[in-house]
Amino acid sequence: MPNIESAIKRVRTSENANVKNSSQTSAMRTAVKKFEDAVASGAENVDALYKEAVKAIDMAESKGLIHKNKANRDKSRLSKKIAK
Repeated sequence: MPNIESAIKRVRTSENANVKNSSQTSAMRTAVKKFEDAVASGAENVDALYKEAVKAIDMAESKGLIHKNKANRDKSRLSKKIAK
């Protein structure tokens, strides 16, 4: 445990950021999985789930949780699945 006040605050701040970042990443993964399950089962709401998954990926990219190239690669893979 740090003794310096600013280091203590930094630990607290980074813990809060870690919670927020991990929940955002988890939400992105959940949206992608929902879309992939809907495509596999042939559900009717595939288009809405696709938009939701792309939005989640874009949000994660804009917040710096994933790299720009990974976001583009993921969106490309999703669009390939919806095209089939």
